[in-house]
Amino acid sequence: MPMRIQRDIAKLKQQMLEMSVRVEEVFSRTIRCVKERDAAAAQVIIDGDRAVDIAEVDLEEECLKTLALNQPVATDLRLIVAVLKINNDLERIGDLAVNIAERVLTLADHAEVPLPFDFNRMSGIAQIMLHRSIEALVNLDKTTAYEVLAQDREIDTIHREMYRAASKEMRAKPGQIEFLLHGIAVSRYLERIADHATNIAEDVIYLVDGEIVRHHTGEGPKN
Repeated sequence: MPMRIQRDIAKLKQQMLEMSVRVEEVFSRTIRCVKERDAAAAQVIIDGDRAVDIAEVDLEEECLKTLALNQPVATDLRLIVAVLKINNDLERIGDLAVNIAERVLTLADHAEVPLPFDFNRMSGIAQIMLHRSIEALVNLDKTTAYEVLAQDREIDTIHREMYRAASKEMRAKPGQIEFLLHGIAVSRYLERIADHATNIAEDVIYLVDGEIVRHHTGEGPKN
């Protein structure tokens, strides 16, 4: 039994790593699409969404099979539960990247109009959060995980600033309302991606310490 569960868990870890790499790449390509207002590249991302969905289902089925065949306890059980949760967060990040790509199809028609918020800053922070949450996962590094949690507030602040700026622009330039609504949506999707990266970081801490930090995010490691 111990050898079988070790083999099964090693397979889960490998699948989770592959899923992480796939989702991070999709998100990176989506950010480029927005910056370049590239509708053709955005459509490729939209058309490829099924691949992430299939990977998510495969990993979930593997987790359930491992639970059924091995009846794990303690650390092994905690790991499988964390993998199930992280798998869901990764799939949602993939979905949100596709949602952003869908907005690019409209934003591309307004290539000369700047987004009403610091997109480069916000997307850069979100990318760093996702990358570092995956890095924390691979290395089971709770220090890096806590650093991801600390960045979430900055994303929330930018999103609030963007909403206020867009509302002001709508009053001043009613002809740009459709464009501005798509800009708000992009900001909201980036904020949600950062939330899911935060969830992954929280699950890394749970994996390492068995501590649930969801209700005291940002407080730092507990001694």
